[in-house]
Amino acid sequence: MIKGHIFHTFAEIFIGFGSGLIVGSGFVAFLAVLGIIPRLVQLSKSVQSLKYYQASVIFGAVLGTYLSFTSGTIEVPMIILAFWGLLQGIFVGMLAAALTEVLNVFPILMKRLGIDKELLWLLMAIVIGKILGSLFQWIIFVDKFNS
Repeated sequence: MIKGHIFHTFAEIFIGFGSGLIVGSGFVAFLAVLGIIPRLVQLSKSVQSLKYYQASVIFGAVLGTYLSFTSGTIEVPMIILAFWGLLQGIFVGMLAAALTEVLNVFPILMKRLGIDKELLWLLMAIVIGKILGSLFQWIIFVDKFNS
């Protein structure tokens, strides 16, 4: 019985480690294909800070993984939570912007729909939809489960 339990534990460790390597490799490949870090360095003209960009991506991925798999909570003031949410929003926004830039989604969409002159309205609709969707999720779903 104990021998089977040890084998089962090692199998779980092996499968979990292998799965983590696959997902992590996919994440790194996704960031590399989109060219997020080189684009950040280019836009901000901060080649001297490249090591910090790389370290922050690695640290963020490790910290995010740790926080995802732990059941503990961290009690922090609301201002820190707001800052944390701002950083997450910046990351998601930059990821979406990089994806649309790489795939040239907007020019193709506008050309197909024949709305070349309405770019501002299209972008505003996306931004407002994102904001309203996030507010809806936090006000309705998160507040509902916390009460």
